[in-house]
Amino acid sequence: MANPKVTEALAQVQSSPDPAAAFENLLTNFQSVSTPQTALEDLKATIEAISNGHTSSQLGVVAQRSLLNSFIAAARSFNNPELWVSVANHALETLSAASGQASASVSTATSATTSGTFADQVAALLELAADGYEANEDNVAAARALSEIPLDSSQRRVSPEDRVRVWVRIVRNYLEVDDTTAAETYLNKLKNVIYQVADPTLNLHFRLSQARIQDAKREFLPASQAYHEISLSPAISEDERLHTLSMAVKCAILAPAGPLRSRVLGRLFKDERSPNLPEFGMLEKMFFDRLLAASEVQKFAEGLAPHQLATTADGSTVLARAVVEHNLLGVSRLYSNIGFDALGELLGLGADRAEDTTAKMIEQGRLVGRIDQIERIIWFEHGEASGEKGSGRAEVTVGKEMRRWDANVQSLAEEVENVTNALQREFPEFVAANLVV
Repeated sequence: MANPKVTEALAQVQSSPDPAAAFENLLTNFQSVSTPQTALEDLKATIEAISNGHTSSQLGVVAQRSLLNSFIAAARSFNNPELWVSVANHALETLSAASGQASASVSTATSATTSGTFADQVAALLELAADGYEANEDNVAAARALSEIPLDSSQRRVSPEDRVRVWVRIVRNYLEVDDTTAAETYLNKLKNVIYQVADPTLNLHFRLSQARIQDAKREFLPASQAYHEISLSPAISEDERLHTLSMAVKCAILAPAGPLRSRVLGRLFKDERSPNLPEFGMLEKMFFDRLLAASEVQKFAEGLAPHQLATTADGSTVLARAVVEHNLLGVSRLYSNIGFDALGELLGLGADRAEDTTAKMIEQGRLVGRIDQIERIIWFEHGEASGEKGSGRAEVTVGKEMRRWDANVQSLAEEVENVTNALQREFPEFVAANLVV
């Protein structure tokens, strides 16, 4: 039930010779006649009084718009998110009913309400509801409320900045609940207008949202590069810069092993801030192609988000696959060739899975080598892979290993001869007495 003071004030307003000024005075001083306990019912009664047929005909459209703006300000003054949601919903229903339309709410605002006479006020009410939902961490409801805001109405001029501001909020709300599909829908809308926006904060939020979506979709290399660029922005605090740098390192580590990832790891390793991160030990080992121990991987996994630990189609996690591929790359730096069984033991896999993983990396151009399935041996080339599909296959050359052996023997013999000549020049008596030349 409404506060008696508000009921009395509304009765006086409606009988006033200047109801617009009387309503404005009531809304400006609303907290002096209402209380936090009765505010919801008081505000409902007020919006109904403003919108009823007799009063609205006296006020006129222009005065009603002004009063609706004051009404929203009065609702915000109570700083109660649940009240904001309830008041916004009730006001939308009341405006819709006053327009002769079916009942409307945040989720189903009618076109007559959102694009007609009170389009700006409806947009403000939807933002009020969204603020309330966000404060209560109901991100899906907040996104839906924001999506109802009329941005393409002929009755309302909306700048690119306003569109971007609303769409960025929608994207961020959907990302809070890991709904990347819905978030990407609005991100695609953002891409069409973001170039018209000069506001650095909005551009930063757009880039961060894009990086988060790429991260969630397991597009780890572009996500890492985007996070790293954001971490260099002076528009965010030092703590936030370090956090985004940490996200860049995590995504780079989870990316498929190969030359592209190596370049990203190199940039991150050379960043002077990286040694301050807890992930630096993992980054350093990956950059230098060192084999990773299970304990190091487990410690790193504790700092990952759930989607970064998701299970892939083959039953392994994203992290496990990244570690296996990295260790395989490290093995290729240590060995010229290795058997399937020995490789499987090193990688913690069975021989067949080790062979499959190697074949896939060679096929995708992330590793240079060849597989002898008859002898069950993998031969590695020590050159750098190009990253282009199909470029990792090494050709089998007849006598290649024998020629390499001959070259090594020749090189050793030449070095021995060089040492002998140097001794003969510097210590001829010692050579004459001890060596047969």
